[in-house]
Order: sequence, then C-alpha cells, then structure tokens
Amino acid sequence: MAPENPIHSRSHSLLLLQKLLNLRDAASPLTLVLDYLEQPAQPVLEELVTRARIAKTKVILLSFATVSKPKDVDVFVKAAGRDLRVVTKELVGHYPAADAAQKPTQRAVVIIDSLNALASSAASAMSGFLSGILTPAISIVSIYHTDVPVVLPKSFNEYEPHPFIILSHLATAILRLSSLSQEIDRQKARNRAVQEPEWGLKEDREGVIIGLTSASSSAGAGAGVVIDMELRRKSGRTVTEKFILMRGATTAAPSSKLGTGKLALLTDHPMFRTPEADGTEEGGEEPESTFNLGLTEKQRKDREGIVLPYFDAQTDIGAGQGGRILYEMGREDDFDDEEDQI
Repeated sequence: MAPENPIHSRSHSLLLLQKLLNLRDAASPLTLVLDYLEQPAQPVLEELVTRARIAKTKVILLSFATVSKPKDVDVFVKAAGRDLRVVTKELVGHYPAADAAQKPTQRAVVIIDSLNALASSAASAMSGFLSGILTPAISIVSIYHTDVPVVLPKSFNEYEPHPFIILSHLATAILRLSSLSQEIDRQKARNRAVQEPEWGLKEDREGVIIGLTSASSSAGAGAGVVIDMELRRKSGRTVTEKFILMRGATTAAPSSKLGTGKLALLTDHPMFRTPEADGTEEGGEEPESTFNLGLTEKQRKDREGIVLPYFDAQTDIGAGQGGRILYEMGREDDFDDEEDQI
C-alpha cells in the first residue's frame, strides 16, 4: 500500500473541521466541546454561530447557566431547575418543520451552554434526554467544563459509569480546547527538555484562580485557540488532528460581512513545525554549519586511493619480522650514517 500523500492528508483534515464547524451534511450529530478556565469555549461558539448565520441555520441556545439571551441566538430556552420532559417539549417546538419523506429545508443547531449542571442533577437521565432532542435536522453542540467538579446525587448507582464517560461515548466528535500561548510555552519547555509549565488549578497555588482574559490575549499568539479534534466517522474510523483557530479576522476585516476565523493545522505554526515539513529529513537538505560533515564524490574517491604509511608492515612475512617498519627516503631527507648504525 502506497504511503498517504501528506498534502492530501492535511487538506482532508482541514476539510473535516470545516464541515464540522459549518454543520454540513450532519458531520457530527453530537459534538462535545471540552474547555476549562484557562481556555473557555467562547471563541469556538462564536465561530459556530457566525458560520450558522452565514448558512442560514437556526441557532437555539439551551441554557443551564446563561442568564439572558445573546444577540446572535435565534431562540433562547431556559432549562435550569426545570423538568426535562417540559424542556424537551418546548425545545422540539422550535425545531424547523420537516416532512418525514423529504429532507428538511432548514437545519438547526442546539447549543447546550453547560452539561455539568445536567450531569449533577440528572446523571441517569442525561443520555435519554440528549437522544430525545436529536433529530436528522438537528446538530447538538454541548459544552463540558473539565475543571468543574460534578456532584453526583446520592441516588446515583456507584457501579454506573461517570457522566463524562457516557458523554464521551455518545459524542460523535470531541473538541478539546487549549490556549495557543500556553501550548507555545509548553513546546518551548519540551525543546529545552525541562518540565512543562502549568496554569490554573494544576499550579496547586493558594489564592484566587484567574483564567485568560481578553486583555491579555487580544494580540499576538495568545489570540489563538488550539483545537484537538477527535472525529468519529460513520465507518467507525477515528480522525484526530490539532488545529489553530484565530478569531481576529472578524474585527480586522469589516468588509468581509460576518467574517469567519482563520483555521490552520498546528504543525503549520513555526513553533510546532516538524523537521520533515522544513525539508531536513533523511535525503533532504543538511542543517547549516560552520563545517561540512559530508564528503563529495571526488573526495571519497581520493580518500580510497590513498596508501597509508607503513602499510607494508601489516603483511605477515614470517616469524619475528611482522613488526618491522619500512621507510623509503625522500629527496629532502638528510641521511645520517650514525643513526643508521644505531
């Protein structure tokens, strides 16, 4: 089997993420976005909403933690503290009308702002609730905060799997988010073979934990979000790749209407570029140096033709004479009779 073309593989990975963010062809019915205090999911949600508005996709926000309706959301449904059956009935009532025999004329995306509250209050009913609100015309994007503890009810069976394990099993796509500036600092530590730095709760420091703010990440590398994508295809094959999402394009180009962010592979960043991408792999260009470690073809032939000094002394010529030194005088040598006698 021929090796896969790296250029084709990179283009294919970018295309998969584009389809996932554009909610095209039901690329992922249930997408699980994993964020934490150091990198919230807000930039990815803004990108999803922006692309949904361009594609005229209806945006429905199912709120467990959001207080008021955001401006770019079409429908706002409160779910905190309510019966899930009532919430399901209200939510389904906002779905686009579709004929059972035909494809829906309009698609919709349901964004769940926090699954932690649902996992704490109704862990056993969570999988049934998510399955009940999913239809062929609907894509669900749910947020799960990995650094927020889930307090399970006393009635929860200790032999049942944790709600996060259930969510990871149900999800058809998982997006793990991290800060680009922090990933760069980790890569610098790996390049120096030192311990990688930690932030937030992993620092184990006393005091108030403050995550990334817009003021500290408004410029430079901090404005990017690293997306670790795990996409599970219908064939059962899993596609994994890391990307960088830059949301600065929405404000830098007002003439581009809504303006989507810029997507790129993480390996395209200069800090994460592999030696193969720079052409320094085996058979490629050698690294620059003050001296050349290799030999040209002419130098190699000249080296093979050199006869080393005292080469004939290595020949076995009999007992007691194998260690003698043979020397031929040159014209510049001064022959001394006394030294010859000694």
